[in-house]
Amino acid sequence: QVQLVESGGGLVQPGGSLRLACVCSGIFFSSYGMGWYRQAPGKQRELVAEIGASGSTTYTESVKGRFTISRDNAQNTVHLEMNSLNPEDTAVYYCRARRSVNRTWYDYWGQGTQVTVSS
Repeated sequence: QVQLVESGGGLVQPGGSLRLACVCSGIFFSSYGMGWYRQAPGKQRELVAEIGASGSTTYTESVKGRFTISRDNAQNTVHLEMNSLNPEDTAVYYCRARRSVNRTWYDYWGQGTQVTVSS
């Protein structure tokens, strides 16, 4: 059974920091591309950052220089370090694991963790 379990969300003041974690089980973690997505109320889910199996990273423009995605293959964990948070970062943050094998996509999501940036 595949499980992705996020943690680390919460309430933080503008300018503050949070570190999200996503622990995965039931998959060969090191072979998966991992991503963090977020969905704010009334908005579509959007990609925040992703890290490939090779370690290459991409970020959405609004978080560049503030957020850092990293992975620990020994711990089957992907992190999202979030600094200089602002109210626009308020959303439910989701972890995603994805890989393609012989043109078949294997795609898994976590349940999400709430991040609220407010004074």
